[in-house]
Amino acid sequence: MRRWVTPQRLERYGMLGMNARNLAFIQRYNERSRFPLVDDKLRTKLLAEEYGVPTPSLRLVLRAQHQVQRVGSRLAALEGFAMKPAKGSGGKGIWVIQRRDEDAWVKASGVRVGLADLQRHLSNTLAGLYSLGGNPDAVLVEDLISADDCFSGYSFEGVPDIRVVVFRGYPVMAMLRLSTHDSDGKANLHQGAVGVGLALDSGRCLRAVQFGQPLTLHPDTGRPLDAIRVPGWRELLVLAARCHDMTGLGYLGVDLVLDRQQGPLLLELNARPGLAIQIANGCGLLPRLRRV
Repeated sequence: MRRWVTPQRLERYGMLGMNARNLAFIQRYNERSRFPLVDDKLRTKLLAEEYGVPTPSLRLVLRAQHQVQRVGSRLAALEGFAMKPAKGSGGKGIWVIQRRDEDAWVKASGVRVGLADLQRHLSNTLAGLYSLGGNPDAVLVEDLISADDCFSGYSFEGVPDIRVVVFRGYPVMAMLRLSTHDSDGKANLHQGAVGVGLALDSGRCLRAVQFGQPLTLHPDTGRPLDAIRVPGWRELLVLAARCHDMTGLGYLGVDLVLDRQQGPLLLELNARPGLAIQIANGCGLLPRLRRV
């Protein structure tokens, strides 16, 4: 199996490299003064509310260590929830709690955590363990997302999400990310999630990869990946495009989820979207970016 590809061949495929992405697109089209709008999930959520962009419901915000000691009773009143660092990245520091079980909480992985474990995690998060640059952070507690039935059997524990790269207000490439046992229930391609390239005109599966290698079946559930077709696709693309107007960023990654009750929701935004979406789609971004 060939493991290396020449730069000339990558150029023929129109693959966008990291240097070109940083210099020709991020630096040129994204004003640094606007980065905090997307690097801080709380600011993103408040901005989305202002623009009428739907997001998962916010139940609680923790900003100071003294709040951690009193958090138990407030979280006990919630059926299930997700805790996220406001300034985290790559899914680090996110805890998904499915339910309360007597004196403990049960994570999506099935692991039981007590109040002391939960408070320790919150305290570490506030101290900046997961934040960009290690700076003090805040914690968002949100309602759980119920994945649309169309994704049944296509994800291991976690909720599938859709990454759309938007350039100057136009969606140019999209993929579906499916969590696996290898990725520990997270929709992170570098940790072993499945990336499914999606046709922009229909939301159907083009191809799928895991760890950069093509595959046809979900590695945990055995479901055929080529049967995937995301419903309400046009609505999802319109929602992604609106995030350009909302942030003023010319080149960004928009992460969406499809909730069973609420429909499309904005999960988060990224001013420096990764390049693995090209591998999932089997083609490069450059030709599409040049057409905009």
